Amino acid sequence: MIRIGLTGGIGSGKSTVAAMLRDAGYPVVDADQVARDNMEPGSSVLQEVAEVFGTDILDDNGVLDRAELARRAFSSEEQTQKLNGITHPAIRRESERRLAQFEKEGARAAVYDMPLLIELGLDESMDVTVVVDADAEERVRRLVRSRGLEEQDARNRIARQIDDATRKARADVVIDNNGPLTELEPQVNELVEYIEKML
Repeated sequence: MIRIGLTGGIGSGKSTVAAMLRDAGYPVVDADQVARDNMEPGSSVLQEVAEVFGTDILDDNGVLDRAELARRAFSSEEQTQKLNGITHPAIRRESERRLAQFEKEGARAAVYDMPLLIELGLDESMDVTVVVDADAEERVRRLVRSRGLEEQDARNRIARQIDDATRKARADVVIDNNGPLTELEPQVNELVEYIEKML
């Protein structure tokens, strides 16, 4: 099975490309969804996070107070590393399990939609690394318009990620998503052709 690593900075339109690839017939493992699933009440990952950051981050039903966890986990680099040390390996294990399941079910190719693909070196285990690229100013506009972020918050989030040049240097395929959907679709179609030739 061909593994397609899909990544891009926040606001680049990575999720749109993932949806288009799903429509083209490739199953998708969404790392953000895996992260959310891992934090469901009663999960071993959530229990470990609560042991480290305080059981009061859970309500009486065991549901995570995400805002409070964020406040504690992002208060310092050391605290952030503690959270990442628990969540990143768990996301990797579950993502790997889901990819293996797709392979068992006979998928010829599958997409791993992972924001930190390159930062964590996971691109090395992919057959194809696809980077969705959009200029920082365009991404800020999208984050403010579509996600309702404050402009400064959007800029801070972009600044915390690796730079676009580093991301693109590790890509096998770069998709330029600065324009409208009509310009994105032909590029995704080309990507599908590229993948099909590998199969």
